[in-house]
Amino acid sequence: MNPRPAPHAAIEPAPEAIVRSARAVIATEAAAIAELEPRIGAAFVEACRLILACRGRVVVTGMGKSGHVGRKIAATLASTGTPAFFVHPGEASHGDLGMIQPDDVVLALSYSGETDELLLILQPIKRQGIPLIAITGKPGSSLAGQADVHLDGSVSTEACPLGLAPTTSTTAALVLGDALAIALLEARGFTADDFARSHPAGSLGRRLLLRISDVMHAGDEVPRVPPEASLTAALVEMTRKHLGMTAVVDADDRLLGVFTDGDLRRALDDEDVNLRNATVAALMTRGPKTIGPDKLASEAAQLMEKHQIHALLVVDAERRVIGALNIHDLLRARVV
Repeated sequence: MNPRPAPHAAIEPAPEAIVRSARAVIATEAAAIAELEPRIGAAFVEACRLILACRGRVVVTGMGKSGHVGRKIAATLASTGTPAFFVHPGEASHGDLGMIQPDDVVLALSYSGETDELLLILQPIKRQGIPLIAITGKPGSSLAGQADVHLDGSVSTEACPLGLAPTTSTTAALVLGDALAIALLEARGFTADDFARSHPAGSLGRRLLLRISDVMHAGDEVPRVPPEASLTAALVEMTRKHLGMTAVVDADDRLLGVFTDGDLRRALDDEDVNLRNATVAALMTRGPKTIGPDKLASEAAQLMEKHQIHALLVVDAERRVIGALNIHDLLRARVV
């Protein structure tokens, strides 16, 4: 029975060596990205044209680290208006090739351009007349030679000091994928609303999709009193509706002003105000900040922050009060 190997002695790393190593990696990869820029030209434009003309989807494929990068590229394309998905080349040769249809475009990643699993599926793809875009680091490779469009992702050196682990090369491929996605996004006129529709569950989706009408209080939940209401009546309405304010409206529900906790404090500090006899019209704030029901909830948050207020009335085009909300409603909706 072989003895168990002794554990490695603990190594105390030198902080300056760690910092130097990290900075060298960043510098190496930044230089490689800069070298990509002058290569963007006719081939890149043709790749975009093939994808824009595609009636199906972009099928991204790659092995190993290129496969991991390919999955991310497919996800970025899909979330920015270009339908895409990832197919593992090893699985493709065992049945998943049926997922690739004649209306699709294939985007294949391989730094060497000689990955056996990729080369094995090229002929079935080409026989269907499916356009092939390749990202490689070897323009003279088999994959580059069979591609309809080749994007040069070559790098002068890997960030790995052994020159073995794909580091700079995968970063270059990822950047080319991002460049494709954004160029296609702009060519399609893809908007923030389009982006939000594919991200409804995230905070970004909530900020871009959630409307005031989705979060506001409506109907009997909206605090409102007539202008002749007493201070007591206004306070009762504010307490009952729990929004820290009440709208002051005319007989047609049109907004005349708002009475808030701040207005109450100012009235208490004013010795000239007869609180017993004063009507809410005499104490209210005229011309309060309001918002429309179709505005984004995020706009309400910005308005509250800008004017240092905690609640808003929602009005229609005729200035009729149809809703109300406060900062707590936005917090519950996770808009802020």
